[in-house]
Amino acid sequence: MNIPDRNPTVEDFARIGGLEALVRGGTLSVYPLVLYRAWGSAAVVSQIYFVVGVVSLLTALMVPALARRYPRRWIYLFACGLYIAGAVVGAFGGMLVTAALLFSVMAAALSFVCFNSYVLDHIDKSEFSKLETLRLFYGGVGWVAGPALGVWLLSVSTWAPFALVGAAAGVILWLVWATPLGDGKSIAKAQGPIRSHPLAHVKRFFAQPRMVTGWLIPVIRSCGWWFYFVYVGIFALENGLGDKVGGVASSVANMGLFLAPLMLRWMRQRSVRTAVRAGCLGGGLFFIAGTLLSTWPWATVTTLVLGTVFLVLLDTCAGLPFLMAVKPSERTEMSAVYSSFRDASGIVSPGIAWVVLQFAPIASLFAVAGLALLAAWLVAGHLHPDLGVPGAERVRGRAAPKP
Repeated sequence: MNIPDRNPTVEDFARIGGLEALVRGGTLSVYPLVLYRAWGSAAVVSQIYFVVGVVSLLTALMVPALARRYPRRWIYLFACGLYIAGAVVGAFGGMLVTAALLFSVMAAALSFVCFNSYVLDHIDKSEFSKLETLRLFYGGVGWVAGPALGVWLLSVSTWAPFALVGAAAGVILWLVWATPLGDGKSIAKAQGPIRSHPLAHVKRFFAQPRMVTGWLIPVIRSCGWWFYFVYVGIFALENGLGDKVGGVASSVANMGLFLAPLMLRWMRQRSVRTAVRAGCLGGGLFFIAGTLLSTWPWATVTTLVLGTVFLVLLDTCAGLPFLMAVKPSERTEMSAVYSSFRDASGIVSPGIAWVVLQFAPIASLFAVAGLALLAAWLVAGHLHPDLGVPGAERVRGRAAPKP
């Protein structure tokens, strides 16, 4: 196949990101239900997610070392292959879904690092907001239809939702091959000996406070989504609401993705810091309210759905503080660190849930997520007030005389 001689566009990345949303969304609510049925305990499900999260984190941190040995395109293609392998294994159902989940999260870790590295290579920083919004909008169909469709397909056959995501992963594999992504600019420059230990970039990351702050906020946002997607369905099942409520609730929550363009317009009229703090505060308050209303299960589910509107706001802006602080010379390394927010939340969230569920009901987990979001609201207060504001406007603001 001849790869076209042109530079990748925002639309190319948005299409790939949108299709991956279908791959992940199609089993988003399926995995918790199938694991809960197979193992019979929310605490055991938390343990499985904890172990899988550790493996996923290690996978993401090893990408820079792999990228020095293998072309980034082939790593990306391998990630797509893992998605397909997970779909094949998951189709058998039962406890084998544990292995399918492992393949899926490893694929997500690899593809996320590669995707962000390519974005940093080919997309100007001024277009980051446009890309995130367009990707979320393109992915809206996958994230909105995927969870409910996946749970419905599960009621038809145990293999049906995995057949859907396997087919979508195959399309992503073709797109990654056909899109002129290249092997990565930073890889092309690294023709000499390996410069450092694979984990050395983590030390450089901790030496830059702006990056640490920019990483903590996506971690906590991801924890909020994690508690919602994994435990709303189990909460509904344990409280007699049925096994389809989790999928429908996930789909309804993801409808907020279609508000991403409006949220971006609202954010541009203010600043990244204002948007991040608003998302953390609103999400935190609604999630805590969800726990307080847990004696009325439908009220809890409704309140949590409202809280996800603020998580969608964070989806459009929470990653910007980190991406805007990345140096061109550290694209691959810092992309690996940034992508670890997903894996860190996949370790911290089930670890906390595992402990909390030993002495508290499942509804208490939503309050834990809410308190974490309020902590992120405090952390976001350390962001620069002009972050994301065009330079000319910042200059005018400083030059304006005081009343």
